[in-house]
Amino acid sequence: MRCPFCGHDDTQVKDSRPTEDNSAIRRRRFCPACGARFTTFERIQLRELTVIKSAGQREPFDREKLLRSMRIALRKRDIDIERLERIVNSLVRQLESSGESEIPSKAIGEMVMKALSGVDKVAYIRYASVYRDFQEPGAFSDFVEQLRGERP
Repeated sequence: MRCPFCGHDDTQVKDSRPTEDNSAIRRRRFCPACGARFTTFERIQLRELTVIKSAGQREPFDREKLLRSMRIALRKRDIDIERLERIVNSLVRQLESSGESEIPSKAIGEMVMKALSGVDKVAYIRYASVYRDFQEPGAFSDFVEQLRGERP
């Protein structure tokens, strides 16, 4: 593993342990060249996933992009990072075990919305406002009213 600070090619593992949910291995590393310490995570990847965007282009699935989008929706909300990691791990496992190697971004978005609706309604609305790409305030208010149960 290359040192992120000085670029030295040979770092040493000082400590390895599983994460809380046993979905990854956390490794503390030490660089003998500059003395820096850093952490890496090793995760299982069952298959290479490709995301099919709405315009038709394909790109490799990026777990960090999924995590980042959910963090943005959950910004300033009371949810701990470990719970968010477990949710993302669960979503990635569902995608990997679906049997498909190419997944439409729409399907991923729906899965994220379903997960967020059970965690935090404000985060769900935030994510939906970007994901559903509301073009006018009326469409957004209709969506919020549906959540309130005022409309079918």
